[in-house]
Amino acid sequence: MPIAFVLINAEIGAEEEVLKELKKIKNVKEAYVVYGVYDIIAKIEAENMDKLKEVVTWNIRRLDKVRSTLTMIVVEGM
Repeated sequence: MPIAFVLINAEIGAEEEVLKELKKIKNVKEAYVVYGVYDIIAKIEAENMDKLKEVVTWNIRRLDKVRSTLTMIVVEGM
């Protein structure tokens, strides 16, 4: 099962709002507001790589007040 961590930059002051919307997405297993270069980190799990890409592209990146993302796909089998 593919897993990815998505680092998210949100509009200033909208971190909690974006976090709330993220937690409504089925494939988001964990999500937290963090300090640093990024505002939020989310753990995503999907049935296959195509579904993982779909969740990031069509569900996360298109949320209102998401400015940018960085997706890190977990290397399996290590």
